[in-house]
Amino acid sequence: MTVKMRLPEILQHHQAVLVTDWLRRQQDILGHRAGSERDERATAEQFLKALGEASRTGNVTDPDQAEWSGVREVLSDISRDRARQGYSSVETATFVFSLKQALFDRLRQEVKDPDALAAEFWATTLLLDRLGLYTTEVHQKTREEVIGRQQQELLELSTPVVQLWDGVLALPLIGTLDSARTQVVMESLLQRIVETGAGIAIIDITGVPTVDTLVAQHLLKTVSAARLMGADCIISGIRPQIAQTIVHLGVALGDVTTKATLAGALAVALARLGLAVGRAPGKA
Repeated sequence: MTVKMRLPEILQHHQAVLVTDWLRRQQDILGHRAGSERDERATAEQFLKALGEASRTGNVTDPDQAEWSGVREVLSDISRDRARQGYSSVETATFVFSLKQALFDRLRQEVKDPDALAAEFWATTLLLDRLGLYTTEVHQKTREEVIGRQQQELLELSTPVVQLWDGVLALPLIGTLDSARTQVVMESLLQRIVETGAGIAIIDITGVPTVDTLVAQHLLKTVSAARLMGADCIISGIRPQIAQTIVHLGVALGDVTTKATLAGALAVALARLGLAVGRAPGKA
């Protein structure tokens, strides 16, 4: 729908005044969260320029159309930056909503006919509301991406593969072992097996709070994957409660070697390599 409005003309001829008034209102609303005046002014001018170019096409009612792609791009960049900086969705949308009063004040000075002024107010309100909601959508998506990336990084950090000895790797697990984490565990372990050529991998579950059928299956999958890469696995950290649970569930660990402690598992690994650790001569 194409509507003849004064908005494009106002944006073109009164940009400097609008920017100054707009920035003052942002400062009043955001307070200490507002950025530097220089950066905020540059951002405001960039948005108003894009807004003016889009509105001069005659379409000031449907910002989803192609002619508004420049405005959406500017708002997307602003929303993503503010989401990464920790702004809330409300604070981000304020960038657009705080422009209303500055525009309304200018419209009152430029449009004298009451009916025409009411139409301008209504159309401008609808337009800015839709653009403000667009910023919240982009902000939410960005926050979800950031959270997802952080969760992935935490998964990777929580599954370190340590080389205990030449040919012996250890994978200490802490927390719940679900399908997503099992995939990360497998990838980390298999990658280290390839890098080091290790023939033995110790999977320590001392820090795993509970072991149910699903967790046991995940462990067996990891063991099977490691064996396909030529490494044998030892599971350590089998506490009495976990042992009882495994027996009660009827989970068969097959021929997988298990030990109560990591030290016991390391002793088995060294024995398989024909090595032993003992006290130095003369030491008690």
